[in-house]
Parts: sequence; C-alpha cells; structure tokens
Amino acid sequence: MIDPRITYSIPWNIFLITAGSVIIALALKGIAFQQAFIPGGIFGMASLVYFASGLSRISMWFLLFNIPLFIIAWKFIGKRFLFYSLYAMLFFIAIYTVLDVDFQIHNQLYAAVTCGALSGLGAGIVLRSLGSNGGLDVMGVLLYQKFNIGLGKFYFLFNAVLYAFSFLFFNNDLVIASVIMLFCTSFAMEYALSMFDQRKVVLVISDKPKEISDMINQQFKMGSTLLSGVGGYSGAPKQIVLTVINNIQLKRLEEIVFTIDPAALFIAENTFSVIGSNVGRRKIY
Repeated sequence: MIDPRITYSIPWNIFLITAGSVIIALALKGIAFQQAFIPGGIFGMASLVYFASGLSRISMWFLLFNIPLFIIAWKFIGKRFLFYSLYAMLFFIAIYTVLDVDFQIHNQLYAAVTCGALSGLGAGIVLRSLGSNGGLDVMGVLLYQKFNIGLGKFYFLFNAVLYAFSFLFFNNDLVIASVIMLFCTSFAMEYALSMFDQRKVVLVISDKPKEISDMINQQFKMGSTLLSGVGGYSGAPKQIVLTVINNIQLKRLEEIVFTIDPAALFIAENTFSVIGSNVGRRKIY
C-alpha cells in the first residue's frame, strides 16, 4: 500500500491524472475516432454531435458540454476534487486535439475491445487520484452526494439514452460495437481500480485461535479479531479468527494456520473496499 502522504500529494495526483489521460486520449483518438465509435458519457455525447453534424471538433463539444457541469458542481463538491477534475479534462482535451495517431485496427470487434480495454485502464488510473475524468463523473458525484442517486444507475440511464439516439443516426453494427467498447471500458476500469487494493477477508475456525492470532501479528504485523461462535453440532463455544490481508500474503497465512492446527477450517473471500486501521485510508475529496 502506498504511503498516504504520497497518495494525497499534488505531484502524485497530477502524475496519475496525466498518465491516465494520455492513455485515454490514445485509445479514443487512435481507435474510437478512426472507427467513428460513440464512447459513453459526455465524450460520447460530444462524439454523437460531431459525427451526426460534422460541426467543429469532438474536443470542442466535450469542453462546451463540461462547462455547465463544472459551474453547477462548484458549490456542491469539494474544490480539490473539482480542480483535479478540471485539470484532467483540460489536459485530456489538449492531448486529444494534438494527437495524430491511428492504430490501424480494421476489424470493428477487435477495435472495440482494444479501445475499451485501453480507455478503461486510463480511466481507472485517473480515478485512483483525488480527481476524476470530468464530464459525467463530476455530475455523478454531485447527484450521489446530494440525492443519493447511485453512480451506476446514473451512468446506465445516461448511456442508455445516448445509445438510443445513436441508433437514429448510425447503423446498428456501429452502435453495438460502441456498446461492446463501453462494457470493456467498465471492466478494465474496475480492474485498474481494484488490482492494487484487493484484499482477502480470512476467517479461521480452529481450536487454537489465540496461537493463530498471535502469529498473524508477529509474521504480518497485522491485527486480527477473535469472534465468538458456537459449534452447530457440538454446541461448544468457539473463537473465530478474522483478519484482512492481501493476495501475496494469503498462501503464507494458509501455511501458518495449518502448521498450528491441521484440523482448522480456513475461509478466504475477496473484498474490494477495506478502509481504516493500517489496511486502507478513506479517500477524502
């Protein structure tokens, strides 16, 4: 886990936003633009207007659509979040405008998957900062904070309307390929957000809970909790060891547990949001 002093520093956040924005711009300019795909969100709306009308540039429409969103959100969202998001939007627009790149992917399906994977990776990197990609993210955060409207529901409804209009102007194959690209983007973004933060919640049912708990503290410098339980068959009281570790530590913990108690029951579950103690720090925008 990266030191919180680094993750909250300006240079680190600027680095994440810059790197992620470059990847997104490469994917959208080098693949989506060449294929005339309609990405999701505000950039997708800008692309729809551009390809349907041929007026101005996509980046210019993207900027125009973002201006009212940032004005509305100025009073309701943390200024640090907005400043980082504003930098992300302006830097992305600048890079997208000056880039002249074509990945030369001619198969529409291959292009959709590749563009979705790259843009999702870039978006995930940006969202690991204290900002966002601008556009729909800014409005989504606002609606969630003020009206408790889930981000997933908001994104789904917006993109559903966007692609419904897209069917009016473009052939079905192109719109379906754009939807495939959007799904790949979502998957890659979630993976980018979780690949460094994924943890394992481990439950150990054993007759030697104190010894296992002590070894967790000694070997991993991690805390653990002893939960009270009752054996369903025997009715005897038991203590269950609960701890949270990362994927790398899992196999080592398994070996320690079964060395201490070969008859133990070892349960490990994935978790993507662990905040507090020495495991993870809450992100404050």
